[in-house]
Amino acid sequence: MKRKIVSIITAAVMGLGATACGVEGSNVADSSVSSDNGSSNDANALASANDGNSDAAFPITIQHGLGETVIEEKPENIVAISWGNPDVPLALGIVPAGISEANFGPRDENGLLPWTAQAYEELGATPNVFKDTDGWDYEAISDCNPDVILAAYSGLSQEEYDRLSEIAPVVAYPEIPWTTTWQEETINDAKALGLEEEGRALVEETQQLINDSLSNYPDLEGKKVAFFWLSEDDLGTFYIYTNNDPRAAFLGDLGFVTPDSVTALIENPDDFSITVSAENADLLTDVDIIITYGTDTLVTAMKADGRFDNIPAVQNGAFVLLDSNDNLAAASTPTVLSIPYCIEDYLEALNEAAQKTK
Repeated sequence: MKRKIVSIITAAVMGLGATACGVEGSNVADSSVSSDNGSSNDANALASANDGNSDAAFPITIQHGLGETVIEEKPENIVAISWGNPDVPLALGIVPAGISEANFGPRDENGLLPWTAQAYEELGATPNVFKDTDGWDYEAISDCNPDVILAAYSGLSQEEYDRLSEIAPVVAYPEIPWTTTWQEETINDAKALGLEEEGRALVEETQQLINDSLSNYPDLEGKKVAFFWLSEDDLGTFYIYTNNDPRAAFLGDLGFVTPDSVTALIENPDDFSITVSAENADLLTDVDIIITYGTDTLVTAMKADGRFDNIPAVQNGAFVLLDSNDNLAAASTPTVLSIPYCIEDYLEALNEAAQKTK
């Protein structure tokens, strides 16, 4: 579903006065960005609303898993690192001073996923991207002279957080590394910009988009879906993501049910995945659909193995297979921009799997 991202999202925040923070010469939606019906009025209205915003919300204090962050004044230069965080300011019409490259999925020459690249294009801006997949580029981050560093979805260590905090205030994950939902990511990052209401409006609009899309797929209702990670080279042990992981949590947003057999295997409520021995795969007798990374050869290997025969999804071939070079593989860990870009394709793939269930 490759819609014009910025134009549809800004509709939710038009009346809330989004602030045009950014780098020198930074871009918010301008008159060159048109809405789906061809009008440029959305962009002009957003820019007008930006001009009237005040700094009354500051200072802002944000509690998170690594401490407390105080942002004294409205940020002008914004850095967004780790997965998905760059999408939040972009969805608000704000161009960050610098961002992390994506580390998974179909990236362009700048290291951006399609929905992030599209947002930059619609905002008429050129990204400043850190090549930090092998470690944070502290020097490049510092060179941006940031007023805030957005990392609401991340796995920052205390040491990394402390070092980044020497550069600028850092918004870390709410409680546990890598468990931030797309809703929390959107709201917490937006709050750091003084735009919490706008962030909440984005979440509400995006959830409405999800609900509207789901209405076209009635056969998905009530299906029990699990998100697996398996290696066809060694099926002896595999992993199932719990609802602490954004990939599995997103399935709940789509109305799917977590299989009782999966819930029963969770020992630590803070874990974002569980490790399962193939000898115990026969316990998963209520999994209607399996989502996993891989190709048809993985399904063939599971069926030939014999230890997965009691899983209904395996019996029926009800899989959603995610290619690591495909949009859906990247969008399965959702952001406020990836959802409108890919929701129809994701639901269509799930619906195809649902048609195989009995």
